[in-house]
Amino acid sequence: MNDSVDKLVIFLAKRDGIDKLVKTFQYVSKLVNWHVEATHPDTSKRFKQWEVASGLSRKAFRTGRFLTGFNVLRRNPGSTLSLRLLAVLSNAGEMVYFFFDHFLWLARIGTIDASLAKKMSFISAFGESVGYVFFIIADFIMLKEGLKAERKLRRSSSKEKSEEEEKAVILKIRSDRIMRLMAVAANLADLFIAIAEIEPNPFCNHTVTLGISGLVSAWAGWYRNWPS
Repeated sequence: MNDSVDKLVIFLAKRDGIDKLVKTFQYVSKLVNWHVEATHPDTSKRFKQWEVASGLSRKAFRTGRFLTGFNVLRRNPGSTLSLRLLAVLSNAGEMVYFFFDHFLWLARIGTIDASLAKKMSFISAFGESVGYVFFIIADFIMLKEGLKAERKLRRSSSKEKSEEEEKAVILKIRSDRIMRLMAVAANLADLFIAIAEIEPNPFCNHTVTLGISGLVSAWAGWYRNWPS
């Protein structure tokens, strides 16, 4: 019990930890609002307010986050030319997303012209979707490389590594695979949300699609950020 509490404290001490928690509030309230809108309008209104407040608070909390892309590229530019290029493109898209998200937040709270909100939202979502596409491609490449490395390790002679060393390497590859699959799930879910803003359509813009996508993204991110 104490270990779980300690992990929760560590998780909530992270910027991403708080973001995933509030994102859960945002999309749970969106789904509840949709579910009770016709039968309990007063309750629906309260959950709608919770959804809007959560979304705006997340934008405020992400102030300056577009700069993290520079740090990611500096610390881990990629092991091959193709991965370096994908890292530049994906992080550039994400930086556009976070940068213009600042102006979207300011427009929605009335600090700047509210008519700019739609334009800022489109630019932000477009950068976001571009970033997610390249993040997903990079993760699939790394998943493929991990599978090849695991197969090669299993075929190789046990004289090169002890059984314990081999198990440790395989465990590391599998742990990385799970994290990358969680990243793919989160990025795909967020891509649906971004597409709903760029090119509105009945499927992506449906409340259930948006709600489930938001929760998949939040909980996949929750898993990735939870202390090991």
